[in-house]
Amino acid sequence: MNINRRKFLKASSLAWAGLGVNLFSPSLFQRRLLAAQLPADKKLIFIFQDGGNDGINTVIPTGDPQYNTETRPTLYIPQAQALDLGNGFAQLHPAMAPMMNIYNSTALNGVAGPGNLAIVHRVGYSGQSQSHFDSSQYWQNGVPGKAYLEEGMFYRHLTQTLDLNDPQNAFVAAAISSSQMVALKGDKPFPNFSRASDFSFTGTQAKSRKFLGTLPPQEGGAGGSGIVGLYGGPKDDPSQVYRGLVHSTGTLLGSTMSTLQNAVAQGTYTPANGAVYSTDSLGRKLQEAAMLFKRTPVKIVGMNIGGWDTHTDQGQITGGHANLLGQLARGFAALHLDLQDQWDKVLIVTMTEFGRTSIENGSNGTDHAESSVMFLAGGGVKGGVYNCDSTTWKAGDIFSSRSGRYLSKRTDFRGVFGEIFTRHFGDSPAMLEHIIPGYAAAAVKDPTGFQPLGFMA
Repeated sequence: MNINRRKFLKASSLAWAGLGVNLFSPSLFQRRLLAAQLPADKKLIFIFQDGGNDGINTVIPTGDPQYNTETRPTLYIPQAQALDLGNGFAQLHPAMAPMMNIYNSTALNGVAGPGNLAIVHRVGYSGQSQSHFDSSQYWQNGVPGKAYLEEGMFYRHLTQTLDLNDPQNAFVAAAISSSQMVALKGDKPFPNFSRASDFSFTGTQAKSRKFLGTLPPQEGGAGGSGIVGLYGGPKDDPSQVYRGLVHSTGTLLGSTMSTLQNAVAQGTYTPANGAVYSTDSLGRKLQEAAMLFKRTPVKIVGMNIGGWDTHTDQGQITGGHANLLGQLARGFAALHLDLQDQWDKVLIVTMTEFGRTSIENGSNGTDHAESSVMFLAGGGVKGGVYNCDSTTWKAGDIFSSRSGRYLSKRTDFRGVFGEIFTRHFGDSPAMLEHIIPGYAAAAVKDPTGFQPLGFMA
């Protein structure tokens, strides 16, 4: 063996931190029973809009007479300046024009296009929290009321469909983030990193390959080298303390690092079909996600985009909110071009902890409220506007919450993800109770909120 444990732990400290590994957590090594098998070709990117997006100025309820200059003196967007969505009621913020190339469809707005963008308004949950921390936790762990539950919906989905002890499944999910995302947290760690190259090593490729090493000549035997060899050897070695405890995690770590090293070693990534990602943080993260989809077996990639807590100087056609919406729209447009060879397999989805107040505040901004908007795009998406038309939105619904100040939710976010898990990933309805604990009881209590919208073709 060419590397001892002390040198290994020192040299790979970044990787351990990125995986969020607690070596001595007993639950880390528990095996999960498999309830089904994940379709090998389905993938998902989720984007969390940190701060609470103003859904009312994102997807504008032009058909509600209460959306006006009295309600929003500096934020109101005139109908002539917004983007037509074709249903005679809702319009899109003009900064999101790049998204229209995904939304367009002769059936939706009379413009030829794929019709692969679903816009779902009025999404939230009963008993909506206006705490950033609590509501962000609920949206990612799938259990409103349990703010300190550090296990995510996507993590549970993967435990139900894959053997996460298998090194081949070590890199099926990742967060392109400087910290772990709750949606992917669980007993088995998935990596988080700002860049895939964070998991490569300094020096030449030859030195990197030497550090990763090779497997033993015989499976479970001795004689390997580097990280892979260290943990690819015998699981039970009486001469090495904690060998059995760390063996499984070390094997998974070596597999993850090797996968990412190989992806980075392929050189600079060039997007396909003339796709251009913005140079902002979100654009870079989305390009990284596209690269990983093409060069690794990853199935789920998550990321954050901050800045949505628009209490002051939110802006109308231009300004902070418009800039963020533009970043998001350009990112969706770039992915649509770049991932054309996988478009039928991919789903891109946005999340945010809550919406904003219907009435503009005294600082030319908006405050914490209830429901907001989700965007979903992919080859299997049935495009259109959901929950923002004359049949689902009455005049004055902009103030439909119990307090009379906010836009109430119509669809529970868990219902949206229920459709994602069953219609996109192919999970059985019975599995939803494991993926989203309490799903069945919540659906019985709020049947309207869990009514399927049918946004998956």
